[in-house]
Amino acid sequence: MRNLKNEGRSEMSLMKIFNQEGGDALFSSSSSEEISEKLKELGVRFERWEAGADISDSASQDEILNAYKHSIDALKKEYGFQSADVVNLTPDHPDRKAFREKFLSEHTHSDFEVRFFVDGSGLFYIHNQDSVYTVLCEKGDLISVPADVPHWFDMGEKPFFKCIRLFTTPEGWVANFTGSDIAQKHPDFESFLAQKE
Repeated sequence: MRNLKNEGRSEMSLMKIFNQEGGDALFSSSSSEEISEKLKELGVRFERWEAGADISDSASQDEILNAYKHSIDALKKEYGFQSADVVNLTPDHPDRKAFREKFLSEHTHSDFEVRFFVDGSGLFYIHNQDSVYTVLCEKGDLISVPADVPHWFDMGEKPFFKCIRLFTTPEGWVANFTGSDIAQKHPDFESFLAQKE
C-alpha cells in the first residue's frame, strides 16, 4: 500500500512575513519560539503540544482526543470552548479539491479558529494591516486565530492532515468572506514549499 502521508511535504514549521502585495519575504523563521512571539503580537496563539499517549495512524477520534485531553481541557477552561472534534483529509479523498477551494479566499469568523495538527501539515495566512503572516503548521503545532481576524488556509493539491478543532459554539464556525483578492498575490501551498527548499 502506498504511503500517502508526506508526499512532497515538509516536516518543519515555518513562518514568513510578506507585505500585502506579496513579493520577497520580509521575515522568515523556523523557530517555534520566534513564530510564537511574532504571532502573539497579533493575538494569535502558536505552540507545540505533546501527546499523552502513543497514537496510531488508525486511531479513532476518541483515542486522539483522549491523548491530548490535558491540553484540550486547559484550552476549554481558558477560552470557554464547548466542543472538540477531529478532521482528517488525505491525498486520495474524492472531494479534496472542493475542500481546498472552500478556504482559499480571505475570510473571518465570529469564533476562534483553533487547529492542532495531530499529523500532516497546512498553510495559514493571517492578514494584519499591511502584512501577511504565512505559517506552515506541522505535526505537533497548535494555532488559534481570534475572531474577526482576516485569514485564509491552503491544504495543497494533495492534502494530508489530521487536526483537532475546538469550538465555543456547537455549530462551530461560519466563514465571512471579505471579497478581497489578496490571497491570489501570495504563494500557494506548493509554491511556499518550493521556496523553502
